[in-house]
Amino acid sequence: MVEEYAGSKGKFPPVKRRNKRSLYIATIEKAHSLVNSLIETGRLDDLGLVVVDELHMLGDGSRGAIIEMTLAKVQYVSKTTQIIGMSATLGNIHDLQTFLRAENYTNDFRPVQLKEYVKLHDSIYEVDPKEENCFRFSRLLNFKYSSAMQKIDPDHIIALVTEVIPAHSCLLFCPTKKNCENVAAMICKYLKEDFLRHREAEKTVLLRELRDSGNGSLCPVLRATVPFGLAYHHSGLTSEERKLVEEAYSSGVLCLLTCTSTLAAGINLPARRVILRSPYVATDFLKRSQYKQMVGRAGRAGIDSVGESILILQEKDRNTAKTLVCAPMENCYSNLMHDDGKGLLSLILSLIGLNITSSVEQLQDFLRGTLLFVQQQQLCVGRSLQDAVQQCVDVLKEKDLVTEDSHSQNLQVTKLGKAMYKASVDLTYSDVLYKDLSKGLEALLLNSYLHLVYLVTPYDMINQCKPDWMIFFRQFTLLSPAEQKMSAAIGVPESLVARKAAGQTVKKSVDVAAVRRMYLALVLFSLLKETDVWSVSERFQLSRGFVQMLLSSSSAFCSCVLHFTQELEEFWPLRALLAELTRRLSYCVKAELIPLMEVAGVLESRAKQLYSAGYKTLPQLANADPAVLCRTIQNLYKKQAHQIVASAKMLLSEKAAALQEEVDDLLAAPTDLPAAPSDGPPLT
Repeated sequence: MVEEYAGSKGKFPPVKRRNKRSLYIATIEKAHSLVNSLIETGRLDDLGLVVVDELHMLGDGSRGAIIEMTLAKVQYVSKTTQIIGMSATLGNIHDLQTFLRAENYTNDFRPVQLKEYVKLHDSIYEVDPKEENCFRFSRLLNFKYSSAMQKIDPDHIIALVTEVIPAHSCLLFCPTKKNCENVAAMICKYLKEDFLRHREAEKTVLLRELRDSGNGSLCPVLRATVPFGLAYHHSGLTSEERKLVEEAYSSGVLCLLTCTSTLAAGINLPARRVILRSPYVATDFLKRSQYKQMVGRAGRAGIDSVGESILILQEKDRNTAKTLVCAPMENCYSNLMHDDGKGLLSLILSLIGLNITSSVEQLQDFLRGTLLFVQQQQLCVGRSLQDAVQQCVDVLKEKDLVTEDSHSQNLQVTKLGKAMYKASVDLTYSDVLYKDLSKGLEALLLNSYLHLVYLVTPYDMINQCKPDWMIFFRQFTLLSPAEQKMSAAIGVPESLVARKAAGQTVKKSVDVAAVRRMYLALVLFSLLKETDVWSVSERFQLSRGFVQMLLSSSSAFCSCVLHFTQELEEFWPLRALLAELTRRLSYCVKAELIPLMEVAGVLESRAKQLYSAGYKTLPQLANADPAVLCRTIQNLYKKQAHQIVASAKMLLSEKAAALQEEVDDLLAAPTDLPAAPSDGPPLT
């Protein structure tokens, strides 16, 4: 059974299979919650293997801290679970070996040879660490530019890409999202008409699918670039658009993607040539590991005999770039002390809550099995780990998350502490979440989703979007009197929004966090009413990718808040409400379409088509004839129809198996029935 643990998906603890084994595909955060739930139910030894892809992410801020917590717990609690970590960009492997008590297997074999180049002015140099200057002259760039073209394309990007496309594929990494779009549009202006005729019919189908995924809307940049076989790829696209672009590129319908560095991590889209538009990501100079991830996309196994990367340099970056392309890989360091030790604080709370440790001494013993312990001298923690542990325990006591027994000196979590670690809520927000939910219960607005949506709008997204006050005021006036009253109760009255929209100063102190959170809640509220990412993003002047990211983050946070309320009796009225809201946010479609949206390959537009054609339930779709589906549903191809039916059958099988497991558990449970009364019939 293959199960997804991401966003709001995944059951804690997981269903216990008797006759089958489960493979959990999990995000970093969900994997940590999954391990916690297995420890709590005494089932961690059922976990045979943990595979961590991109192990170098241990050095990546708060997410790195979560990976370290998860692996340290697995090693400390289970003596049988095997861990395999994989990475192509790790420097200090010895530290990782010590932490994981691991064997190291290294292989430099690459199925397709990679040749690295840099471009300076009109010259191409091959990267060679053995050379004194690191660069060895290879060739002059063969191009003929007019003076006008030279101004528009001073870096000769058009010359570099047209050497390989459309016969071969090419990835062009750009420093910003806007640059991706601009460069794609610029290249198209100078491509010959031959590019339009290359796989023309398939590109027409792709444009139609992109329009369908946007409920009739199509990005003007993609409308102009796709006919030439080009597209951009960054977080501004919706997940449906990204999927369509990736599939078209993999099949050769698109020959060039202009993309941001995020494409280099975790997406298998290789190319004959990879071009780095600049050695920067936004304004930051590339790290060695980022560079290697990007150029590593060059070379398609089974298709090309060679792959090549070209880094475009300006003269001012020549010396810094030598370090970038020739230096050893950066080291990977523990992040448990990142952000004032937030990771360590969270780890200690969960260790006490899961009964893994119950004293300061046991906590210190556990920490000897962390990467932080291995690297404490290199990291110059500034204080001993013993002091750090004691300080964390004191902070948890202050926050009323942990108590200490006065006689035994044993540490225990409070109900609030248990709710925090089980919900995987950032401890920074422990006080504010509890206050917001408590205040919300006093006058919860139930004739609208707005109040609930506000309570599950993620705290960590409020700094990513500043309100446009005119838009804010316009949307505010559309709210009902009850909704406006609710907004005023959380500190965002109409008078504040109106004064800000008019450009006037507000004398009273304003809760900026509440204002921004309310603004994002209005975005989500609009989405729930209309379910159309395009129209909502246009109305709020936000990228459709950001709107969709807000939706998925809110869905995940709603799931966390639901777990939080399940541990605290006073929040019982919220549980059923949040369970339903999690479902709505996960799929953001009308309730009747949700069962169809669970099927792989079914997006909102396709779900509407299926529903209209009479395929309204999972069993109906699982029993459908793919050939009939193709004839019934517009623009549905044979391969897609077979995939949809197969996925529906698998989902149905999984649901049936889960129900059977529950039945078996109930029947296997010991029963203590009272003895039958002597003067009556036997109990049956």
